[in-house]
Amino acid sequence: MDWIIKKFNELSASEVYEILKSRSEVFVKEQHICCIDPDGIDYESTHIFCVKNGRVSAYLRAYQYDESTVKIGRVLTLIHRTGLGSELMKTAVREIPKIMPCEKIYVAAQKQAVPFYEKCGFTVTSGEYLEEGIPHHDMILKL
Repeated sequence: MDWIIKKFNELSASEVYEILKSRSEVFVKEQHICCIDPDGIDYESTHIFCVKNGRVSAYLRAYQYDESTVKIGRVLTLIHRTGLGSELMKTAVREIPKIMPCEKIYVAAQKQAVPFYEKCGFTVTSGEYLEEGIPHHDMILKL
């Protein structure tokens, strides 16, 4: 699997389009989240994704949250339960420290995804809270 890792200004117009298309498919169509997805954070993020059959099939963005922490978000796979999400996270955990200084990686995980992130080494660090009407937990992976 070839993973693409780019800063926003390195993305082509078609890559931005396909990323936003996949994010809309998962977060708007599949999960019924009603929010403005392009939130300005993409500009300062590193984007990690793979393309299969012309589609962005797995994706996340990562950005410097504070001096010791990188936050990942917009984590998705179009094809579920194939190991693609695990490969995405392994790639992110391996590559993020090479790109951005950090001692830990933070994710606001949807409640149903907590076991997935725990398998990736993350630990729950907060109680449950709602974000866009969906239960979440803060999780940290110490590097």
